[in-house]
Amino acid sequence: MHIPMKPLDRRTLLRGAGAALALPLLDAMFPTAVFGAAGRAVTTPKPRLGFFYVPNGVNMKMWTPAGEGGSFALSPSLKALEPLRDQVVVLSGLSHHQADRMNDGAGDHSRATAVFLSGAHAKRTQGSDLYLGTTADQIAAKTIGTDSPLASLELCIEERSLGAVCDEGYTCAYGNTISWSSPTTPLPMERNPRLVFERLFGEGGTPEERIIRARQDRSILDAVLGDMGRLQRALGGADRRRVEQYSESIRDVEQRLQRVEAQNRQSPTLWREGMDQPLGVPESFEEHIKLMLDLQALAYQAEITRVSAFQFGRETCGRSYPQIGVPDGHHPLSHHDNDSEKLAKIAKIDAYHVQILAYFLEKLRSIPDGDGTLLDHSLILYGCGISNGNLHNHDHLPVLVAGGKAFNVRGGRHVKYSEEVPMSNLLVTILAKAGVPVESIGDSSGTLAEL
Repeated sequence: MHIPMKPLDRRTLLRGAGAALALPLLDAMFPTAVFGAAGRAVTTPKPRLGFFYVPNGVNMKMWTPAGEGGSFALSPSLKALEPLRDQVVVLSGLSHHQADRMNDGAGDHSRATAVFLSGAHAKRTQGSDLYLGTTADQIAAKTIGTDSPLASLELCIEERSLGAVCDEGYTCAYGNTISWSSPTTPLPMERNPRLVFERLFGEGGTPEERIIRARQDRSILDAVLGDMGRLQRALGGADRRRVEQYSESIRDVEQRLQRVEAQNRQSPTLWREGMDQPLGVPESFEEHIKLMLDLQALAYQAEITRVSAFQFGRETCGRSYPQIGVPDGHHPLSHHDNDSEKLAKIAKIDAYHVQILAYFLEKLRSIPDGDGTLLDHSLILYGCGISNGNLHNHDHLPVLVAGGKAFNVRGGRHVKYSEEVPMSNLLVTILAKAGVPVESIGDSSGTLAEL
């Protein structure tokens, strides 16, 4: 183990033309005194929080695990989480009744999205006088995100609707994001992985310069070669391997982006000369979402941000999934009228979404972070604001939490509440685990001791 006389600044950036590369956590960033017997840095873990939303409800019969406590059996929809079982808590019986009608009539899809992280009832409006509440991710960003380059990251897969009304008298703003920095300020979510990459690692440069770099297949790592070489010569073996792994992950994402952009430039409907926005959105849903998740993992690893919100799809999303044998639109399927064939297809979609979540969790588990892994130091919430899409109900929601071992989250359990509990209590509990002081969120009535 090689420890420099003077610890490396945690906020060290490797700089070059149009690039600013933050570093992952390294042993060299800590004095010798904080190293344990195993030679790994013994640090106070910095929490990362991730909030994932899936649309249109689920097949609850195929989602809900059999059994309770530690002896439960993962359901068919959750089977992909089996290798991660010891770091997953499934919670049944949580409800978001602030998404109920409350004399506002239809609009359950908009209210479901809006309530997920706010616990608040969305004001029914088609105008600019929208009103909700500050969401849990943004409450966290104001505390644990203040000393990171980006206080938070908001990501999505679907193109945002620009229409005034998306759902029965509700402005599209309620369905376009799950993140609100104040009761009147919805935050835009980014779907273009190239723009996310530039936001994480780029520094300056005009749109024209970015396009030239993309066309030339130049790596952002090329811009920091000088700084990178000097850093590597000063590091010990373990740190050099960490930096190499981190660099390889960045380069892998870059190469995938370059392939997507090369393909997109072949399409006259997608590309024209003089475009001021890089074309980084893959046609493939799976390729797209994995690129975004890999970018989120890199942002966590280098602590570019510690808080993220991610929308798998907008409510009423009609995406089809022919790659898993479901050519039907997701939202039409959710109105299944208890048709067994439709329910089976919904279960396939649910399992596929969870499989993608498992991909991300495995990625976090594979990345060392201080005295544990990124998954140990992350709390990931995954769920929906609707349980049964046919009924549009907001009780007994499909919800799970992953990670958090460093924050005393006891995984490997199915927690089943016999009486309805506000899901807002889970939001308050997650923030408390991450060291974010908050008395209440939306309709919360306390914390969940079971987490």
